[in-house]
Amino acid sequence: MIFYGLALGIVIGALSGGRFIRLADLQLRWGWVGLAAIGFQILLFSTPAGQAIGWLAPVAYMLSTGAVLLAVLVNLRILGMPLIAGGAVANLSAVIGNGGYMPSTAYALGLAGRGNEAGYSNSVVVAHPVLAPFTDVFAIPAGVPLANVFSVGDVLIAAGVAVLVAATMRGAMAQLPRSLEGSTPSDSPDGSSGERLTES
Repeated sequence: MIFYGLALGIVIGALSGGRFIRLADLQLRWGWVGLAAIGFQILLFSTPAGQAIGWLAPVAYMLSTGAVLLAVLVNLRILGMPLIAGGAVANLSAVIGNGGYMPSTAYALGLAGRGNEAGYSNSVVVAHPVLAPFTDVFAIPAGVPLANVFSVGDVLIAAGVAVLVAATMRGAMAQLPRSLEGSTPSDSPDGSSGERLTES
């Protein structure tokens, strides 16, 4: 779903007069933490590594997902990040509630063309999952690019990525107002922001 959000953001950004090169100007705090955690998850699910570490795999999945969420939270003022954070919280809650696995359904997995995969998989069939509405109950059908199961949280993350990319390409205000973080700027008669210089 993230790749669909990325593609949608690029299309919207381009159609609204944005420039792709502006994405190079996007600066994220702790971005390396999020990238490292995502890279680790790719190894965990796409190689024998997940099966090799056995019971530690679900723990590693939860910790790495938490690391991604942390990297998102420190950038929460950037446009699109609140949506990404909401989706990440929903996904992490479902994974923690189900012991390090993201529950899915046999129907959704079958629709996506996923069967019993060898090794550790983050999506498994669970009869009575905790937080069922937040689990992988939806699917991109087999035959469609990047077919897979997905959750409500994944949709929020993809939407956030689309907003982030489109806004960055357009050179729009990159950050949410400080008032949304609970700080109120001082009013000034001359219309300035109210920031003051400390006199020595």
